[in-house]
Amino acid sequence: MKLTGFTDEASNDIDTQITLTKALGWEYLSARTVGDLNIHDISDDAFKRVVEKLQQAEVKVAEFGSLIGNWSKSIKSEWSVTENEIERAISRMKRLDVKFIRIMSYAQEPWGMDQHEEERFSRLRKITKLFSDEGLEALHENCMNWGGFSADHTLRLLEEVPGLRLVFDTGNPLFQKDRSKEAPYPWQDSLEFYHKIKHAIAHIHVKDAIMDENDEQPIYTFAGEGNGNLKAIMKDLHESNYDGFVAIEPHMGKVFHEANKDEKVEQQYEIYFQFAKKFENLLSSIKES
Repeated sequence: MKLTGFTDEASNDIDTQITLTKALGWEYLSARTVGDLNIHDISDDAFKRVVEKLQQAEVKVAEFGSLIGNWSKSIKSEWSVTENEIERAISRMKRLDVKFIRIMSYAQEPWGMDQHEEERFSRLRKITKLFSDEGLEALHENCMNWGGFSADHTLRLLEEVPGLRLVFDTGNPLFQKDRSKEAPYPWQDSLEFYHKIKHAIAHIHVKDAIMDENDEQPIYTFAGEGNGNLKAIMKDLHESNYDGFVAIEPHMGKVFHEANKDEKVEQQYEIYFQFAKKFENLLSSIKES
């Protein structure tokens, strides 16, 4: 396994992100937010500075955590929005020699309403082809998107979008109802989700949580301290000789999609660092067992 992480959860400042990666002794970071914008949306001058700083520090980028088709994008949005993001991302991925980009299957409509499935499948076919034509790969993540409704929804995507592979996020199933099952719809189970789709996994995102049953919101924890079955998943990956990237995404100091919530600004760096070290310890315990 090669370790990386979404360092924007420690700071949006690229210098701090690089410093943190080096302090951990890691070679890679996962690029998402720099300053106030996604890596594919910052200005050309800002991107040039990012490239120069990364190269000088000898830090590489494992993936682009893009906004393409994500939880904030309606399937009814103009296709040109997605197309423009793809165009900007491709040139920047090539400049940084990045193979993978995280995509999603557009925001979920309220359950019971028309989900516009065929339009989603059509768009994902176009998205994956545009990247594959350039020697790059778009990987779908199970999040607050159509594919995140259940493992079975993700399997349907794999059927409808030839060649599609996945980012599996260990924590995302915990705060999503399983829409493949009967009402009142149980919470998804991370280990069950993993086993159903593991054959198509190309990349892993790691977070862990427990659910606050009062307000049905996740309370994020250190790796292995929540209900994400993280140790069992990592053990299976180890025994399966998984040799891809594993990216930490703690969500403890900073939650990317809840930017307006109170954040532990002064603690973000330390929380990220501690999460990384605890996760390394978890991996070591698996290898030694």
